[in-house]
Amino acid sequence: MQVMWRRHEAVTPRQMLDTLNEKRDPPLAYTTVMTVMSRLAEKRILVRHSARRGYAYEAVMGDAAAIAVRDVVRDYGEQAVAHFLTEARADPKLRRRLKRLLEES
Repeated sequence: MQVMWRRHEAVTPRQMLDTLNEKRDPPLAYTTVMTVMSRLAEKRILVRHSARRGYAYEAVMGDAAAIAVRDVVRDYGEQAVAHFLTEARADPKLRRRLKRLLEES
């Protein structure tokens, strides 16, 4: 995911393979990279776009924290949101940040 976040653009499995294998010995197999990217798309961590002869993928969210929060909210729904609000009430700095984020969205 670090590679995806640094690229800021859609990446084909071949491009990802080439980047990952620059500093790797033994090299990863193309099918391994393609499978991982496909599974990340199924989990909605990556989004898949049609490319010339296959697919290109890009990150849906900007970092691991955003993915973790999305998964917690998805899995626990209102309970997660209620817990976040309880934590925000106890921390004025966090409360201000959350308020600012809500106003920006």
